[in-house]
Amino acid sequence: MAEAAENVVVSFEEFKRLRLIIGRVLEVKDHPSADRLYILRVDVGGKEKQLVAGLKGRIPADQIQGKLIVVADNLKPAVLRGERSEGMLLAATDGDKVTILTPQMEVSPGSAVS
Repeated sequence: MAEAAENVVVSFEEFKRLRLIIGRVLEVKDHPSADRLYILRVDVGGKEKQLVAGLKGRIPADQIQGKLIVVADNLKPAVLRGERSEGMLLAATDGDKVTILTPQMEVSPGSAVS
């Protein structure tokens, strides 16, 4: 069994391997075969990626559309309920509340998060 994330300590070198960048959500649509998933098309600076996010029913699609988000850009792609996800958006959860992490000012898609 894998150790719980809160009990794992990573080195700075390990952390640096994760590429966090800013993306702009270009499109949000319902996943065709999952009640709680959206499919997002995201501009990550000169290219587009598809992300699958479990935010449906928690954040309305129109509140995600056009938003600047923080993307874990270099995760190994995964197929979620038949749809390819090429990264992960970062969000915070507090009980039933969910909020997407966003920059405090307008920055260009592809900008590094450091």
